[in-house]
Amino acid sequence: MQAPEGTKDYLPDEAGYWEQFKRIAADIFGRCGYVTIDTPLFEQTELFVRGIGEATDVVAKEMFQAISGENLKRLVAGEAIKSKSHLSLRPEGTAGVVRAVVQHDLVPQGAPPVKLMYAGPMFRAERPQKGRLRQFNQIGVECLGADAPSVDAEAIIMLMRFFEALGIPAAVTRLLMNSMGCDDCRPAYREQVRAYILGHASELCEECTRRAQTNPLRAFDCKNPACVAVMAEAPLISDHLCDACKGHHEQVESYLDAAGVPFVRAPRLVRGLDYYTRTVFEVQVTEGMGSQNAIGGGGRYDKLAEELGGRPTPGLGFALGFERCVLALQAAGFSFPAAQSLDLFLACVDASVRKEAFHLLQACRDSGLVADMDHQGRSLKSQFKLADKLDAPMVLILGPEEMDKGLVKLRHMGTHAEAAIALDGLYAVLGGLEYENSETLIESLLAKIFG
Repeated sequence: MQAPEGTKDYLPDEAGYWEQFKRIAADIFGRCGYVTIDTPLFEQTELFVRGIGEATDVVAKEMFQAISGENLKRLVAGEAIKSKSHLSLRPEGTAGVVRAVVQHDLVPQGAPPVKLMYAGPMFRAERPQKGRLRQFNQIGVECLGADAPSVDAEAIIMLMRFFEALGIPAAVTRLLMNSMGCDDCRPAYREQVRAYILGHASELCEECTRRAQTNPLRAFDCKNPACVAVMAEAPLISDHLCDACKGHHEQVESYLDAAGVPFVRAPRLVRGLDYYTRTVFEVQVTEGMGSQNAIGGGGRYDKLAEELGGRPTPGLGFALGFERCVLALQAAGFSFPAAQSLDLFLACVDASVRKEAFHLLQACRDSGLVADMDHQGRSLKSQFKLADKLDAPMVLILGPEEMDKGLVKLRHMGTHAEAAIALDGLYAVLGGLEYENSETLIESLLAKIFG
């Protein structure tokens, strides 16, 4: 049996790095006041239809439907099922978070904005390729209740700080910026783009001409070289923004300039979802990733909460892909840190001391050490090799002669120095260790034993 197409197993090293990835995000985003929210992996399909847009590729082509066995029987039999039973695995995180904000009234009238972050798997029925899986992991943030340009800039700066903390070289990243306008200026612009597409229909792919009737701005996203060339001459939203949208975008850029965050104006950047208004942005890696080079992005969605049945509530968010970030790191020479390492290994000279070794092992773990012992009857020499493989800086050696004297040996694996210490004294030391983390704990123990 193999993993389903478009999915992958996250083996211990990569799974361990995903946990570290989330910790870095929680640290960076937490400094700006973001707290965790966790929403279901599946929602009513209508949420994504209304929120993301029925004409988007995500909704029209890429969503996985989720259905119970009983409802499947009803459908096969030609019977109708309740609308609430039409469920889909989440293709992105924003719609579910905004639904939760609306449902639980997290931004009551007059309240300060709510800042939320999430992490977990998303699902899209896309053609699998490098950097594009059918189940993939994202981290995202959503800020609802504030429409100031400073909120946009804060989120963008936060995103760039995260990539910096992660270790993706700034020299190979670029931040693309655009404004999608608002209900006052975008409708007229959409009509201009629609007219342009229809006027060049013979030069465009079938998908782009279809988009003229559903979402003409998505034609800017087409990767077909002929379409890219045609759309390069299409009207630009930057030339049609109303004064309010233009002023908002200029202020966002001024905040980024003041923070020393470089960006590139990208007037054809539209992102792929219908809910965006005004600010949109995307971070790309310029080396080593080919065409799947976007590692994060987002924008403002001031109408989404209202579209989902809530009161008018401005919002802004972004999401970044774990797998894409890993590819960017690997292109820069990164490799996953080992998931398994020990602070201490217990080695038994023979089977007669295993019971005492097992008891001592629990005391080591209770003191905070990551400790283990051989469970396969290896020779003492093989146990030392195993301890070395697991990067254990210390090995406790229990043998019958030492046990008769109430002693145990401790070997410093770095210097190979050994010390015989009283077993009772070791238990006392383990019970009284003072430390801040695993590393200082090891230092504390070694200092007590070796001075």
